[in-house]
Amino acid sequence: MRDALVTDDLPGDEVWRRDEVESPCVKLCVIHPEARLCVGCLRTIEEITAWSRISHEARAAIMAELPSRAGLVAQRRGGRAARLSR
Repeated sequence: MRDALVTDDLPGDEVWRRDEVESPCVKLCVIHPEARLCVGCLRTIEEITAWSRISHEARAAIMAELPSRAGLVAQRRGGRAARLSR
């Protein structure tokens, strides 16, 4: 049984119920040297640093663009070991 003092709509609760775009961060924060994108979330450094301050619409636009950036951060092909084997 619920406590009589507990309500679902307390003053100030609307602050915690926001319709916001979640961050695409996957905690794999490495910037690709040529593409200048995070290899985890595919955002630019500027987008990452501004994320908490930009509008809902701007976040949604960035999120919609992220899948098209995946090809820009192609996997490296072996580094030094691959060069030495040529």
